Amino acid sequence: MNSNDEEDRSPPTNRRNWAAVKASLRVLYGFILLIDGAMKFTNMAPSDVVNLVQAAGRGQPDWLAGWFTFWLNGVLANPTFVLYAVGILELLLGVALILGFARKLTYFSGIVLTLAIWSIDEGFGGPYGPGSTDIGAAIIYVLVFLALIAIDAKSPSKYCLDTAIERRWKWWSKLADVA
Repeated sequence: MNSNDEEDRSPPTNRRNWAAVKASLRVLYGFILLIDGAMKFTNMAPSDVVNLVQAAGRGQPDWLAGWFTFWLNGVLANPTFVLYAVGILELLLGVALILGFARKLTYFSGIVLTLAIWSIDEGFGGPYGPGSTDIGAAIIYVLVFLALIAIDAKSPSKYCLDTAIERRWKWWSKLADVA
C-alpha cells in the first residue's frame, strides 16, 4: 500500500464526517425550534402576544407607527389564533429540520417566520437609543437558516428524509435541494 492509497481514502471519510456534522447541526436547531414552539403552548397566553406587539411598538420612530398599528390590529382580532399559529409553525419547522424534510421550503419558511417574529414581536430589536445593546434574538434564527442554506448549497445533505424521497420521486428535489 503506498501513500497515494491512503490519501484516496481520506477525503471520503472527511466528507462523511462533514455530512454527519451538517445533519447534526440541522437536527440540533430543529430541537431548539421544537422547544421554542412548545413553549408557546405552555408558557404564553393570547394576551401575552398582544402585550408583546404593543411593547414592541412603544418608543419606535414615527415612521414605523403604521407597521406596528397594522400588526397590533391583526393580533387584537384573534390573539389566540396568532399564538397557536406561530407555535404550530415553529413545531412544524422543528420536525422538518430534524427529519430533513423539504429542506429548501423549510429554510425559506423559517426565514420568513423568524423575520416576522423579529420585526413584529421584537420590534426590530429596538427601539434603539443610548444604552441599547441588543438587536433581538430572532434575527439570529434568520442567520442560522441562512447558514443552513449556504451549507446545503455547497454540498446537499445525504442524512435526511429528502434523500430517500428523491430516490423515488426526482421532482422532490425542487422542494428539497438548495443547490
